[in-house]
Amino acid sequence: MAIEFNQGPRRGGRRSYRPMSEINVTPFVDVMLVLLIIFMVTAPLLTVGVQVDLPKTSAKSIAGKDEPLTVSVNKDGQIYLQETEIQIDALAPRLQAITGSNPNARIFVRGDRDINYGLVMEVMGTINAAGYKKVALITSQKHRSLKQRKKK
Repeated sequence: MAIEFNQGPRRGGRRSYRPMSEINVTPFVDVMLVLLIIFMVTAPLLTVGVQVDLPKTSAKSIAGKDEPLTVSVNKDGQIYLQETEIQIDALAPRLQAITGSNPNARIFVRGDRDINYGLVMEVMGTINAAGYKKVALITSQKHRSLKQRKKK
């Protein structure tokens, strides 16, 4: 709170003062800007998941209403259900427990581009043998060059 001294008439030799009723918003704006910068820097770091280098493809994206389960195979051959590491023999029972044995649950399989193709097929075969019908492979979008864009 600031004090303003009035230079007007004096009463008994004393200065009269009255409190200012203005709110200083500068510190508030400073704090908000600092918080904005902190959130902008940390937001990209909050993406959680298994680090997988996906192969590139030019296929269209699949649109869906519900959130699919993701099974990932990283470059070391470790299998993850969402972000939890799991052994291949425990994959089917865990999926059935999560989905309630719903054969129409969507399951996406992400495989690193540097791993053995047979391991990805083994994971897909395990999921398929458990009775799941909607199993899809995930890839990242291939960026087309300008020449390819102009042809279309």
